[in-house]
This record gives sequence, structure tokens and C-alpha cells, in this order.
Amino acid sequence: MSSLEPTIAGCPGRCVVFFSTIGKGITAAVDVVGGTALLAGRAIRVFFTHRLAVGEFFNQFFSIGNRSFMIVALIAFFTGLVMALQLVVGLKRFGLQLYVGQLVGLAIFRELGPVLTALMVASRVGSGIAAELGSMVVTDQVLAIEAMGANPIQKLVVPRVLATVIATPILTVMADVIGAFGGMIISVMEVGVTPHFYIDQLRGSLIINDFTSGIEKAVFFGFFVGVISCYQGLQTRGGTEGVGEATTKAVVYSAVTIFIADFFLTKLIIYV
Repeated sequence: MSSLEPTIAGCPGRCVVFFSTIGKGITAAVDVVGGTALLAGRAIRVFFTHRLAVGEFFNQFFSIGNRSFMIVALIAFFTGLVMALQLVVGLKRFGLQLYVGQLVGLAIFRELGPVLTALMVASRVGSGIAAELGSMVVTDQVLAIEAMGANPIQKLVVPRVLATVIATPILTVMADVIGAFGGMIISVMEVGVTPHFYIDQLRGSLIINDFTSGIEKAVFFGFFVGVISCYQGLQTRGGTEGVGEATTKAVVYSAVTIFIADFFLTKLIIYV
């Protein structure tokens, strides 16, 4: 060990560097969580105290739909196919392959539909929001909005967050239907049931709470994706390289938040 390496109370230099790295990581994580929560609070306050930029909201809403529908539909369809195929193989061992429809419906409507949809929105839309706002920051367009006396939260953040909050549940409903349709195709081909029998299984096994729980999750997921993406975009520094870094962080942080939030929302929905 070099004599120039720092030591603390007999702790070797590598030990100091290790704990220093951990400390910096924790500090950075707290800073991101705090900054995102602060932006979320400001966005909610502005939403109720300022007029909504209706034109920007509809532009963002239709943009989210156009950019996300095909990829969400594709992912949902093949998820339904793969899940049904795996369940057919597993349930055949116990002679229960006729009940594939019930399990596919529960899994897609309660979990896979909202989670996969939110992940696709984060990767397709969240990255775009972060890149767009990041480009506006590095070209001083956000400063220009403030100089004109306008509120950037009202003009930039609220329309995008509201659009993701509304669009994500709608996309989730479509993903649920398309995923269930994919499961039906496998059930008809591999098990030999009729489409009517499969649909009856879904109707008999699913209750309204199975559907609404997934939609409730999608609302929260959309809010998280919108706020995190806007925060990362507005925190962009360092020109075009910073825009790319902000885009990557927006997608990664959104995905991690979706999985963490899914656990706690599931617990909350089950016990409420």
C-alpha cells in the first residue's frame, strides 16, 4: 500500500475508498429521491393552482399513444403466448391443462399487464421525455421560459406527467385484452378447448378487483414514470453527453421504481 493512500484509525486505504464509494452512492440516491419527490409535490400543487396547458397535454397524450401502442401490444401478445405455453406444459403433469385460461387471466390482469406496460412506457416514452427536456435545458430554453415569466412546471412537467398518468392505464387495458387473446390462441391449439370455453374460464375466475387492481397500479406507475423522466431531464448537465446520461437514468430509475412500487401496491391492495 502506498504511503499516500488515506487511512482512518488503522483502516487501510482500500477500505476507506470502499466506504467512501458507498457513502457517495447513498448520498446520490437520497438526492435523487428527494429531488424527484420535491418535483412531484410541486407538480401536484401547480396542477391544482394553475391552468393546464391543454394543447401541450393533448400533444403529449397522443404522442404517448402513438409511440407506445404497437410495442405494448407486441409484448402483451407474446407474453400471453409464452405464459399459456408454459402453463400447458406444467399443468399437463397433473391433468389440469384445461384451467390454463384462469391462471393466464389472473397473472396478466393483476400483474403482468400493468408492469410490462409501465416498463414499455418508461423505455419508449420516459426516455423521450428526459431527452426532450434535457435538450431544452442544455440549449437554455427552460431559462427562456422562466425569463418570460412562465412557470416551467406548468408548461413542461404537468402536461407530461398527466399524460403518462392517463395513458398508462389505457394502454394497460389494451395489454390485458391482447395478452388474454394470446393465451386463448395457445389454449385452443395446444389444449383443444374452444374459444367460448376459454372466455368462460376468464369470466368465471376473474372478479372486478382483479381488473381494477391492475388499473390502479398503472395509474401510480404512470405517475412515477412521468415525474422521474421529467426530473432527470431537468437535471441534465454537460451538453449532449448529459442528455444521453439523463435518458439512461430516467429509464433505469423508472424501471426500478416500478418493481419496488409493485410490491408495496400489491400488499396494499390485498389487505385493503
